[in-house]
Amino acid sequence: MRLLFINMKWLLIILMLAPWAGFAQTKAPAQKKTTGPPTARWPIESLAVEGNHSYTREQIVAVAGLKVGQVAGRPEFDAARDRLTATGAFETVSYKFAPAMSGNAYVATFTVTEVEQVYPVRFEELHVSERDLVTALKAKDPLFAKTTLPATQPVFERYAKWVQDYLKAMKIDEKIVGSVMPDRPGEYAIVFHPARALPAVALISFRGNQVVPTNVLQDAVMGVAVGMPYTEDRFREALNNALRPVYEARGRIRVAFPTIKTELSKDVQGVNVLVTVDEGESYSLGKVALDGPTPLKPDELLKAGDFKTGDVANFDRVNEGLERIRKALRRAGYMLVNVTTTRQIDDTKRAVDVAVIVDAGPQFLMRKLTIVGLDLEGEAEINRIWGLKEGKPFNPDYPDLFLNRVREEGLFDNLGKTKADYKINEQDHTADVTLTFSGAGPGTKAGRRGRGGE
Repeated sequence: MRLLFINMKWLLIILMLAPWAGFAQTKAPAQKKTTGPPTARWPIESLAVEGNHSYTREQIVAVAGLKVGQVAGRPEFDAARDRLTATGAFETVSYKFAPAMSGNAYVATFTVTEVEQVYPVRFEELHVSERDLVTALKAKDPLFAKTTLPATQPVFERYAKWVQDYLKAMKIDEKIVGSVMPDRPGEYAIVFHPARALPAVALISFRGNQVVPTNVLQDAVMGVAVGMPYTEDRFREALNNALRPVYEARGRIRVAFPTIKTELSKDVQGVNVLVTVDEGESYSLGKVALDGPTPLKPDELLKAGDFKTGDVANFDRVNEGLERIRKALRRAGYMLVNVTTTRQIDDTKRAVDVAVIVDAGPQFLMRKLTIVGLDLEGEAEINRIWGLKEGKPFNPDYPDLFLNRVREEGLFDNLGKTKADYKINEQDHTADVTLTFSGAGPGTKAGRRGRGGE
């Protein structure tokens, strides 16, 4: 009997530590419940989260609804997983839990894969305080952030209902829908707005403009605004994107559109929009300086930018100067360079100082040259005169310049089309070049050797 008692004791311990006592579950359609012995319910000693990027551990645990110290087993972990899955913010959710080293308690880990397609949130035509609405949504969902919301149907439906309920509490009876819509040029946003059909913009007219003729303003804005469903926020966004560059090319940095009025069109279904323009004063370009370290000498980069300080603050020309700086850095091998600016506006002097910020990234070096379409003699000659040797900073302009020089020098008879391609390798920061020749005669012209691309 004593032997039987000892065996039963060890059997219980083995069963408690068996694989089903700590497991991972991922929600799937029509999931069948896992069969097996019931899991012991112990206090949770720790809760960890893996795979999260946009959301913090605290946000995810708050939605899961579990707390350290809470007594839990498989049903509680299943319910927590289901709550996370129902948010629509995650592609997959799984968990695992196991006995803690300290004794009768669990250490638990949730592993999530976040939805990658996220957009900023906008609210249109709701006529309530956006700040208060955002506060209410955060109270509903710990995962809510106005800058990044997953573009999934469960999210659209849940948030549309919450917004609708909030409006109802404010005595506003509107059915709300959410959808992905164009925002700034090349960007999108998730917009929550009334479900009723919005009138389209039919005609745009201006008053108060003198520096820029009305036809120029209309040409700039018509293509992006006419035909769009009208809300003032959306129209102002289109107006700023289309017209601000027009005025900033003329030094009118403080241009504003103080009033926008609409009336139903008599000719077509839609609204006519009247925009009042305050063109402001003309500003000059003040000091242009590099802000922060650069791999090339600041004086060289500013010379490449060729900024006309003292002239009218034409930001078309400023942007062209920034592009020249970017190209200069690329020619030095900084293939992933990014050049941005900040502005300091002095309204007293009516001048704009510009700080140029260079994020150069890694420097890429020349690695391998591949020549296609030449015989051995021609290939040897190209290799001899090729000036961008292995290990040198890669200049993306050089391959085409080299081929142009080969053609100008008449190095080959019957030279047909030539093409230069390059591929950068972001892992080791190198570049490989392929030169393709067609129609070239065998060998090189006598007396022309040595006059290639160096």
